[in-house]
Amino acid sequence: MNKSRSMQTPLAAARGLGSAKSGLHHWWNQRMTAVAMVPLVIWMVSLSILMTGAGYEDALVLVSHPANATVLILFVAVGFWHAMLGLQVILEDYVAAEGLRLILITLIRMFVVVLAALSILSILRVVL
Repeated sequence: MNKSRSMQTPLAAARGLGSAKSGLHHWWNQRMTAVAMVPLVIWMVSLSILMTGAGYEDALVLVSHPANATVLILFVAVGFWHAMLGLQVILEDYVAAEGLRLILITLIRMFVVVLAALSILSILRVVL
């Protein structure tokens, strides 16, 4: 039997592929982090404007305030998470070799976790 000429309809062929089962979850996380970034970015822009022209000591006091430090930590955590999700989508769409794609996704995840941890620890060091 010639496999190039199947009697199966395109819909039936697609149904046989199954679902990825994680696409909706990933899409939802990406949208939620994007929505969360809106007020965080507004707060950070406001904080940056307040620090314009401030000296080191004044900036340190401003960042050390619990509300500002909390928003800064959230900004870093949510921002890195959102970036990681976006980079993963790019790799899934444009890297054809599955092994290479999985290695790159893993490396990006590890890199993002390390950068986020270093950033958060730096903020905590300033606050504490």
